[in-house]
Amino acid sequence: MNIRMIVHILGWVTCFEGLFLLPSCLVALICQEGEGLVYLGLAALYLALGSLITVRSRRPSSGQFYARDGFAAVALTWILISVLGALPFYLTGDIPSLIDAVFETASGFTTTGATILTDVEALSHASLFWRSFTHWLGGMGILVFMMAILPLSSGRNIHLMRAESPGPSVEKMVPKVRQSAALLYAIYTVLTLAELLLLLAGGMPFFEAITTSFSTAGTGGFAVLNSNMSGYSPYLQYVVTVFMLLFGINFNVYYLLLLHKFRTALLYEEMRWYLIVIAAATGLIMWDIRNLFPTLEEVFRHSAFQVVSIITTTGFMSVDFDLWPKLSHTVLILLMFIGACAGSTGGGSKVSRWIILFKYLRTELRRLMHPRMVSRFRLNGAVVGEEMIRSTLLYLVAYFLTFVLSLMVVSLEGYDLVTNFSALATCYNNVGPGLNRVGPTLNFGFYSSLSKLVFTADMLLGRLEVIPLLALAASVAERGRGLLSGRRLRHGH
Repeated sequence: MNIRMIVHILGWVTCFEGLFLLPSCLVALICQEGEGLVYLGLAALYLALGSLITVRSRRPSSGQFYARDGFAAVALTWILISVLGALPFYLTGDIPSLIDAVFETASGFTTTGATILTDVEALSHASLFWRSFTHWLGGMGILVFMMAILPLSSGRNIHLMRAESPGPSVEKMVPKVRQSAALLYAIYTVLTLAELLLLLAGGMPFFEAITTSFSTAGTGGFAVLNSNMSGYSPYLQYVVTVFMLLFGINFNVYYLLLLHKFRTALLYEEMRWYLIVIAAATGLIMWDIRNLFPTLEEVFRHSAFQVVSIITTTGFMSVDFDLWPKLSHTVLILLMFIGACAGSTGGGSKVSRWIILFKYLRTELRRLMHPRMVSRFRLNGAVVGEEMIRSTLLYLVAYFLTFVLSLMVVSLEGYDLVTNFSALATCYNNVGPGLNRVGPTLNFGFYSSLSKLVFTADMLLGRLEVIPLLALAASVAERGRGLLSGRRLRHGH
């Protein structure tokens, strides 16, 4: 493992986290809040510490950087940013518990949106901004942002991008990874600004508009009001619905549109199924809640809002859907597991993986009936190879095994199954609100520290799609066994 390169990357990550804190200092200055001094002090500390680490580690000019190094670098990066990002909440006193602060920060960077806060509006403006800004930073990925600016790993950046970006496969838009990362962030920024302008046009105050845009872009769901999105006008709710849907689409589609390849973009198979699932789920929930609202427009608006919010794993709420009938609950839980498109800012298992799984199942059933048949299937026009099928099956097996293990640990608390299952599902799939005691108007604050740490780990597992963290754990275990064996040999055992 290229430890020197990994440390070098972590040094840059620490520097960038210091820079990311500076906008919160500006917000505190404008709002005349003393919390800005904490943010400024931590920003200076992170910049100094990160610069020291970066200079001391010195990036190797020709070091080998393999996939396992990429997994380790990405996993350690996300653990590091969650811990460092929690300190502003803790030191300002906005979140007095360090474990709660880490939970909230991990929820922000992983774009989960689950919270331990009972009164969001009690936070300082600096912390509210930082809370939403973590969504925007985490949506596309911290290392993807850095790759757009810095050459991190001697031409092997693709290992970092593949480890951090969601989906069964990650392809470069253009030949150079750095240019692909810059293009991704350019599209991401333009869409964020477009939403900001439309929210301002609808009369939303600037601070609320920019934080809502950050949360929507990252498909995170942190709001700055206790009422979340329920208190806003129908126009503003429709704007957020549309942009949640847009940020849940594979960004390759937007690149194809920029190249004027409209037919190819519109026939993108994953996007087609994504829209079909949204339409079907919206129609089903509309029928289920048809008697809960006075007008058909309200039935449609709230159904569409919550379906798009859940499948894109944004987690905003326009109404307390925990009061809806059980059929609607079931549909929303299933949408959590389906998730958005690969290559988007959304979480979940991704639509493309389910397409691959069903096509693979159909192909294998055909082979049982016709053993000599040679059959391959396609996704988005390209043949799905054995490597992609294997990685999809590996992900799903690891996903469900870790999910079951986490559920068993959380169940030790004795809360009802719906609460525990939906809490875990919403954290693992980076959604935010669950059902019953973790419903859209409630929070995770009642859980013990152990359960909060489990949820935090699951948020990271879900955002990084399990494999990087498991690969890091395997590397640490392998290194530990090697050290132990060396000691035994030296002592003659």
